[in-house]
Amino acid sequence: MSKLFEPAQLKQLDLQNRVVMAPMTRARTSQPGNIPNPMMATYYQQRATAGLIISEATQISDESQGYSFTPGVYTDEHVAGWKTVTQAAKQRGAAMFCQLWHVGRVSHPSFQNGEQPIAPSALKPVETQVWIADENGNGNMVDCVEPRAMSQADIDRVVSDFAYAAKRAIEAGFDGVEIHGGNGYLIDQFLRTNSNHRTDHYGGTRQNRMRFLLEVVDAVSDAIGADKVGVRLAPFITFKDMNCPDIVPTILQASKELQARDIAYLHLSEADWDDAPVIPESFRLELREYFTNTIIVAGSYTQDRADEILEKGYADLVAFGRPFVANPDLVSRLKHQQPLQQLDGATLFGGDERGYTDYPEYG
Repeated sequence: MSKLFEPAQLKQLDLQNRVVMAPMTRARTSQPGNIPNPMMATYYQQRATAGLIISEATQISDESQGYSFTPGVYTDEHVAGWKTVTQAAKQRGAAMFCQLWHVGRVSHPSFQNGEQPIAPSALKPVETQVWIADENGNGNMVDCVEPRAMSQADIDRVVSDFAYAAKRAIEAGFDGVEIHGGNGYLIDQFLRTNSNHRTDHYGGTRQNRMRFLLEVVDAVSDAIGADKVGVRLAPFITFKDMNCPDIVPTILQASKELQARDIAYLHLSEADWDDAPVIPESFRLELREYFTNTIIVAGSYTQDRADEILEKGYADLVAFGRPFVANPDLVSRLKHQQPLQQLDGATLFGGDERGYTDYPEYG
């Protein structure tokens, strides 16, 4: 049998297999308030034959939002909504982590009470847009604006927001949290030289650019325990104006620091488009040398590619994104080599049950 379907251990958690449902923004929350709802509970429960589910990216505060209808995890209403989701997922055996998210400069004043978004430096991301919708779900892609450089008070507040949101996530029934440190959002913006022009102790050297990430990890670990903390990083993804020549060595150095903190896992977000750069084997070897706890990989993996990376020991769990959208029974389909359905791209973001909970299981 493929190693993909073997049980696995994630710190104190027993996983029913090595398949992970990757975090995917679907923008289906109830309004006002970006509240998780019963439709979302159905969606996650349908896919809960995965060993681990990582929730869609979830706001830690009002100011951390950059897209319409994405969920939060910091109010009583958020916690109550997520409880129905986590309970539904666990009924089918999946563990579930909440991905904690601050978008930084990838936002718009409409999400910020008319104010500028915050970021490490006052640098507008080139050719970067966010989705803004009205209460009926009719929306458009809108250009990001120039952000405001964060003060020390801003940094301290956001670190505290991550820790508070982590505690609320555990209260909501999640088994842990994943700190979103990739894909051009706030933590990634601190890590990269092209988005971080700071001259204080959060900018310049690799150690300084890593400081914000590590402060967040430490605060969240203090709040809920390092064994319940994962971190997602994206060294080879450069969209949202994030092409930094020093990001790969920075992330390798960060992986040493994360291993020293004994967090639950490191989640490597890989480019998933057709002509995406191939990750060098030397990087995978070096990452595995520095980070010996669980590594999750995500990025257009097939079962064959998953088997290969598991057998080589470069990863312990493999995450699947878009295949899980159209195939709620993805684990069974992969296991029995059944054909996969194609997703309807027009229904990915916003809307109702169509293209969300109405994809049928095989047969």
